Amino acid sequence: MKPLIVVISNRGPFEFKKKADGLFEAQRGSGGLVTALGALAEKHDVLWVAAAMSKDDHRWLQASGDKPQNVEGISLLLMEPSKKAYQGYYNEIANPLLWFTQHQLWDTPRTPSITQETWNAWENGYVEINRAFARVVAETIKDEKRPVIILPQDYHLYLLPYYLREILGENVQIQPFIHIPWPGPDAWRILPNRIRRAILTSLLQADRVGFQTQKDAFNFVQTCRFYLEDAHSRGSRNTVYYNERVVKAIAYPISIDTQILQALVEEPQTDLLKSQLYNFVGDRKLILRVDRIEPSKNILRGLEAYRTLLEKHPEHRGKVQMLALLVPSRMEVDEYQNYLRDIMSEAGMINANYSTPFWESVRIVVGDNYQRAIAAMQFYDVLLVNPIADGMNLVAKEGVLVNQKDGVLVLSEDAGAFYELGEHALTVSPFDTFSTANAIHEALTMPPEEKRARAEALRQIVINADIRDWFYRQVEDAMRDFDSQPKKDSTPATS
Repeated sequence: MKPLIVVISNRGPFEFKKKADGLFEAQRGSGGLVTALGALAEKHDVLWVAAAMSKDDHRWLQASGDKPQNVEGISLLLMEPSKKAYQGYYNEIANPLLWFTQHQLWDTPRTPSITQETWNAWENGYVEINRAFARVVAETIKDEKRPVIILPQDYHLYLLPYYLREILGENVQIQPFIHIPWPGPDAWRILPNRIRRAILTSLLQADRVGFQTQKDAFNFVQTCRFYLEDAHSRGSRNTVYYNERVVKAIAYPISIDTQILQALVEEPQTDLLKSQLYNFVGDRKLILRVDRIEPSKNILRGLEAYRTLLEKHPEHRGKVQMLALLVPSRMEVDEYQNYLRDIMSEAGMINANYSTPFWESVRIVVGDNYQRAIAAMQFYDVLLVNPIADGMNLVAKEGVLVNQKDGVLVLSEDAGAFYELGEHALTVSPFDTFSTANAIHEALTMPPEEKRARAEALRQIVINADIRDWFYRQVEDAMRDFDSQPKKDSTPATS
């Protein structure tokens, strides 16, 4: 029997715009998750549950009712959270508390401070929104006779497995996927025991938990063992035994849709943007980075490494061009606003020290223009990807796929993509700006034959991995377990 696949995420696959005639236009997101789901919907019945985000999302929800609606082949159900609960859930707990903890970005002598406001956001925001998602899903699928596979997405929904299991019992397969890094046990000391225990014991109500890399999966097992007295691995690196439950931690490295990306390269708008950027760069060698503006991307140290390159190797002055295409992210969070100011200040100082009347040494472009990024990726000589921590980093995969100059990838060993692409990239510690500068110099002076061999090997790795396979593997693993012995319930603390 064909299963029902239920995807649950904070943000949905579409943003709705109300037109002058009163009808709604659905604008499809460009992320890999949306692309993968579109492919999955070709083979399976898929229901996507998400929160209404914009004013027009809320208007669409009010107009369409509380039943799933077919939108471009996807059965979509939006949930309408209260503004106050959502504020605590998203802007205080998910971002920044969980995000900064998992990327290990806190300045621990100063931040965070777990205050009464934090606890209010946890109890009345994060807990409440996760519980509300569970109720909506349970109500929607209560009459299903088919096998149901539920795939909660990411750190916003850590408590969802507990509440789903509480309502639905063992009649469904629950399989969260965590898109961001899962650090080792020490990083989780920042969270109070009650919050930490609630997260871990809820995830252990799942049948399996998906991660980007084997390292993340191993760290999850070790974290459960360290903080939960009844959790054991019994010598396994990828299994947790807890209250008679057996929960697998499995790596499902996410990828990109190579067909869609290659088609985007051929679009006239992309070609126009490429011409504009090419005219700006001229005959200089292009050092490119494409990132969201967030501290984990390590943009500041990338600029420091570039400054070191220009100081140590003056022969590159006037002959290279650094271009940083930066996408605003979570600008309502103070840490992100401060980080952008620091980036602009550092770039300004580099230009003040090294630029000439005919050469702007570094150009920062802020804005969300995916086609511009794809245009620039086609002719970089060096792609700098140096995050402090990253679940995967799809820019690395996109870049090596579309680049047409045998450009060299300089890649942080702390990016999830390192485990797939690191052998053919120049790998660096994200904290070592001196060695990063040396790696950029090596990339700029690398013999053409070596560049070509590295670029082709990277391209083939990406071509041979497909975003559809990422979703299919998870569904197939869930389907194999439907005939297994039901696991017993446990009752983890959630507040």
